[in-house]
Amino acid sequence: MPIPLRGLRTIRTLAGRVDRVCIPHRAHLQIACLEIEKARRASERVSASRRVAELDARLAAIEAEEATLAERLAERDKGRRVELPAAGVRLTARRSAGALRIRY
Repeated sequence: MPIPLRGLRTIRTLAGRVDRVCIPHRAHLQIACLEIEKARRASERVSASRRVAELDARLAAIEAEEATLAERLAERDKGRRVELPAAGVRLTARRSAGALRIRY
């Protein structure tokens, strides 16, 4: 029986046997990368929380404005006079039976 020839594929090496975490500089680099990602995620979390708070505040303002308008409609239906919130607001009569005119 002939002796099998040894080639490049049959040479035993230590490549792939070393755990990459065991190499100190790789472990430190991985820790640094994780810390950078942690800081970035924390800043994303803060900005997302701020955005959610802004959305909640706007939703509360919308609810309050809807309630105010609903009250005014209810008072109007009862026959009471409703005052406008701004003094500079003027209501004008709408012209009907007229053509659309555009001034240039």
